[in-house]
Amino acid sequence: MARILLTLTLLAPTLLSVVGCSRQIYVHDGVTDGNTFYLADRAFSDDDPVLQSWVTYSLSRSACQLDIGGANPARENSYGCEFSARQMMLDSWEGHRHDDPSIRHKYFDELLMVRQAGYLDEYVVTYFGKRKWQVPAEVKVDDFRRWRRQHLRGHRPQTRIIGSWNYADGKTDD
Repeated sequence: MARILLTLTLLAPTLLSVVGCSRQIYVHDGVTDGNTFYLADRAFSDDDPVLQSWVTYSLSRSACQLDIGGANPARENSYGCEFSARQMMLDSWEGHRHDDPSIRHKYFDELLMVRQAGYLDEYVVTYFGKRKWQVPAEVKVDDFRRWRRQHLRGHRPQTRIIGSWNYADGKTDD
């Protein structure tokens, strides 16, 4: 719980304007739309380390999307947003593992291995990349693909968003 509070404290200035509670989800073309990110009620009451690591990801990513701005921040994405959100998610997971070394999670533990090998940038680009992304020249996707064949057999990338986007005034664009 202390790790969650630390993460929220670090993100507080940006997140205060985005976090709320709502069970309503509006989806347009398979994407939840909006200009405000609402954190799921469960995020406040469930201390599960896996859930809380995804909460960290969700808050970090949504705060970055709001920073990008635009008419519909929910549809914005960038290499930087995805990379930094996964970095923070892994920092959260490592904090939980520090508190309880016995906890394990296949996806998070594999992603930690990727980061420790120095391939988190390449992982993000390979599994989540978009054509419009501006990717640093140092990203060596071919090196990662060779490494991945040996170290990540059967790996399944994951994304879990703990919350939803909607419009602050409750209206939707139909």
